[in-house]
Amino acid sequence: MDKSDQTQISEPAHIDGETPALRLFALLEVIAGKNRFFSLQSLVEETGLPKPTLHRMLQQLESAGMLQRESDGRLYGTGLRLRRLAENLLLNNTVHGARHAVLRKLVEEVGESCNITALSGSEVLYLDRVETPAPLRFYLHPGSRVPAHCSASGKLFLSQMPPSQRRRLLEHAPLEHYTARTLTNLDALEREIETIKRDGHAIDNEEFLPGLFCIAMLVPRAGGRSNIGIAIQAPVMRLSPDKAIQFLPALQRAANAIAAIDAEAMPASRTDT
Repeated sequence: MDKSDQTQISEPAHIDGETPALRLFALLEVIAGKNRFFSLQSLVEETGLPKPTLHRMLQQLESAGMLQRESDGRLYGTGLRLRRLAENLLLNNTVHGARHAVLRKLVEEVGESCNITALSGSEVLYLDRVETPAPLRFYLHPGSRVPAHCSASGKLFLSQMPPSQRRRLLEHAPLEHYTARTLTNLDALEREIETIKRDGHAIDNEEFLPGLFCIAMLVPRAGGRSNIGIAIQAPVMRLSPDKAIQFLPALQRAANAIAAIDAEAMPASRTDT
């Protein structure tokens, strides 16, 4: 094990949240990562929470059926209700599985890493990602967040907003310089966004990370703005702007496939009688 692994293990798990419910959920996230029974004391050492606070939280989860006592009563394990929740999520989450299959097919076609994104505040959230098998790649796992102003997907989401809403968001977001190519001037960003509206796709040419090129487009949504994007990422030594343009037909096919999946998963509209 290297030093980075040792540091990661020694860091306390974060149990945070603005409400008691969110803190309980954060504790469940820690528990879900365990492959054996655990004690109150082991969680105290792992989370750094006061023992009485943690004991009260475990009692709440146990009474809700999320946890259950094991062995002599001093150890805990996942409860039936929590296991059923996990099983139902896996059984019924066909939308994610279908989207992931489209993403995997796109990676096989273009040979580079691809991801599905959504806008969350002033950041782009990675919902899913499939890595290229190539040895040289940038690893950004699902759950990663990148600033909207210097990412291809982010600029696409910004391009859908009315100018007043976009300017309000950008004026209050920290438009940090990540590389020499990062656009932090609002007027320059507006000019870039006009180009994106015209072209229907966006690029990130080393604006967030040196050496990283990205091309993205929105997943179309009938009758409204889309909050789902799909993108291809690669080192600049393998993906130039000219080569990226050649990937647009494949990217468009993948975007349309995801749009069809999402449309099928939408609840049927009801008309009042």
